[in-house]
Amino acid sequence: MDVLLEARNLTKTFGSLKAVDDISLTVKKGEILGFLGPNGAGKTTTMKMLAGFLAPTGGETFVCGEAVSTASVKARAHMGYLPEGAPLYGEMTPRSFLRFVAAAHSIAKVEAAEVVESAAGAVNLHSVMEQRIDTLSKGYKRRVGIAAAILHAPDVLILDEPTDGLDPNQKHEVRRLIEAMSVDRAIIISTHILEEVDALCHRAIIINRGRIVADGTPSELKSRSRYKNAVTMLMPTGNADAAAAALRAHKAVFALEEAAEGMNTRLTVLPRGRADIAADISELAGESGWPVTEFSVDSGRLDDVFRHLTEGDA
Repeated sequence: MDVLLEARNLTKTFGSLKAVDDISLTVKKGEILGFLGPNGAGKTTTMKMLAGFLAPTGGETFVCGEAVSTASVKARAHMGYLPEGAPLYGEMTPRSFLRFVAAAHSIAKVEAAEVVESAAGAVNLHSVMEQRIDTLSKGYKRRVGIAAAILHAPDVLILDEPTDGLDPNQKHEVRRLIEAMSVDRAIIISTHILEEVDALCHRAIIINRGRIVADGTPSELKSRSRYKNAVTMLMPTGNADAAAAALRAHKAVFALEEAAEGMNTRLTVLPRGRADIAADISELAGESGWPVTEFSVDSGRLDDVFRHLTEGDA
């Protein structure tokens, strides 16, 4: 796959504050990269620098081989950018707004109508094209923002919190749209929604205090979780104390978590060294006669890895 977006040693300081500290990354054609971090970690600042909206203190961004700082117009022609909150002109209709955006991209009037219709169709906007934008739902407003970002058929899409504030159905629709658009583009998404990364992204980067602390596929990141290969069992609470005591005494068990669920207790067994202990725990349960109603093995948890890497001085 071709690298369509590359950042080299991006740094941004505001006075004595170093908001972004030497970040380098690449995004390839067909790839969706999730960009994660706690509030204040430097996500939005980095996205603005990638888009050419904010000049870096140091480093450079390249879009389709064009340096953003020295070939700004050429680089931006390859790029679509949806800022956080998708700012729009509320008094305009989606049609008039998209025509305005087409004009800003110097798309000829004879082509603009077709381009606007194509972008609107891609995000299912046709039913609201003549309504004022300020009367639309958050989901439709976000669609208008995405349509504006893809209007000129960019090779790179930079989306800052594209599903923030949407309801579950709207989030699902926007995720499906992003996935469909990724086939022939490079897409980077800034988000704090970990389920979005697991469902949508091919790769994820976690930053903390302006620096990259992890880079890998969701599966690779989850494999670093202490819940990797953890075994969870549900059983009647009356049997849970004896089971918990036996599990804590087992040499392969690192820790045990208990959670009450009505008349039942859920026991989560964390293995030492993330070892595969499912067979051992299953055998112990069978030999002990525990009335287990649910038995599952965890593949790891992104939220656990995220907290470990971003809390304190990690």
